Amino acid sequence: MLPQETPFLGDWPVPSPRLTQGTTLPAPELPLTDVFGPLWADWISRAAEAKSAPPDYVVAGLLATVGSAIGNTRWAAPWEGWQEPPILWTMAIGSPSSNKSPGLDAVLGLIKEVEREKRQAMEGDLAEWREKAEIAKLAESAWKEAAKAALKDGSEPPERPDTLRIEPEPFLPRFSIADGTVERLAVIVSKQPRGTLLARDELAGWLQGMTRYSGGGSDRPFWLEAYGGRAYSVERMGREPVHIDRLSIAVTGGIQPDRLKSLLLRSDDDGLLARFIPIWPDPVPLRRPRTQAGAERCAMALRRLYGLSMYRDENDRERPWVMPFSDPARDVLDAFRLSVRAWERDAEGLLLSFIGKMSGLAVRLSLILSYLDWAMSDEPEPQEISHNALGRAAHFIEFYALPMARRAYADAATSKAERGARRLLDAIRARGWPRFTSREALRLDLSGLNSVAQLNAALTVLEDGDAIRPIAPPPNPNGGRPTRLFAVNPALLAGLP
Repeated sequence: MLPQETPFLGDWPVPSPRLTQGTTLPAPELPLTDVFGPLWADWISRAAEAKSAPPDYVVAGLLATVGSAIGNTRWAAPWEGWQEPPILWTMAIGSPSSNKSPGLDAVLGLIKEVEREKRQAMEGDLAEWREKAEIAKLAESAWKEAAKAALKDGSEPPERPDTLRIEPEPFLPRFSIADGTVERLAVIVSKQPRGTLLARDELAGWLQGMTRYSGGGSDRPFWLEAYGGRAYSVERMGREPVHIDRLSIAVTGGIQPDRLKSLLLRSDDDGLLARFIPIWPDPVPLRRPRTQAGAERCAMALRRLYGLSMYRDENDRERPWVMPFSDPARDVLDAFRLSVRAWERDAEGLLLSFIGKMSGLAVRLSLILSYLDWAMSDEPEPQEISHNALGRAAHFIEFYALPMARRAYADAATSKAERGARRLLDAIRARGWPRFTSREALRLDLSGLNSVAQLNAALTVLEDGDAIRPIAPPPNPNGGRPTRLFAVNPALLAGLP
């Protein structure tokens, strides 16, 4: 450092808060009753309290789970030419102590229970199939021997016996999975055409591991299609190709804010991260639950949803039953799409990509809300999407999902120069520098501040934000180009040791 004589600094203005407080926006309030109705709102609140978690995390698990439970049995169509599956991806954001996983487990734990019941109910069918398969294997061996003998003595070979013709092996349901290769997932969804749910405790590893395929490719194309329910074929060297009529996989899991920030800043913006509904609530105080969670109510609703079947068309092929929209619902959707267009004008980057998917998200969410209502009632199955369901979906997106996205994507929306300026300011305050030279700043070797051009851009931001001020350096006794010297706003050093 240079000699510590104190220069005359004059009056300093208050430094810009965006440099010291970051860009994290406050968390919006969850419109629980307005969107989910009193019955589901009551259960969500009880479940969250039992887990000492914000209800937002329970909602993250619920939306992805219900979307996967409906899966390809029901799709929504506002009008001809536009169809959406109920597949949602949700991302629970929070620190390790925020109880993300317990909040998600309030629903995810119930999937295992329902899946276990379904698998137990199918064990008899599977045992019967295996018995038939063994008989067919013996019959095929005997038929082959008889056919060989007939061909050898010149007689007519016997007809293939009916015992060789058996149905495909029953597939035990996989309603949720925690991990798996693309090849394994392709087999699961090809045998379970309704789709499934990927539930990860930590999403960061899954997202970063999408380029682990040893053949030099990437799993990202598979997952980009898994959100849309389109046909897809998995072909890898040395393996039989697997064709999927409708690739539909819901996703949910947790991630820490810092990990999300690094992923966002390195993202190629191919639409993968923008498919997630980011859910980042404020932590809740720890306290003993005052009431029972009432898990059986949700389990009964899930059983009803998993009881939905796909429709068989005139060619005996399974496909979704497509639910139309009422005319009032179409009117609500028209107005919502105009709002989306207005929001797009003020956005960029990942936030713009997220907003661009909001119209489709509203259609998907309206289908999920319709079946949430049905699953918790004794009413007959809905036959169309009502304006009430779409209105609640639009309300959730405008007043909750969009503010949450702005909160989650804020750092990715700032310029590199501003991010570098905040990084430099943190280093200055950590060292307690009342002033510094540009050469000293460059020697810090901070990420994104490794070149003179990057440093100058960051210094300009700090100057504009009244965090630093250039001052005249003392004369250099050896001559040469004088070094640039900056004073630091004393308010930024107040209270530091």
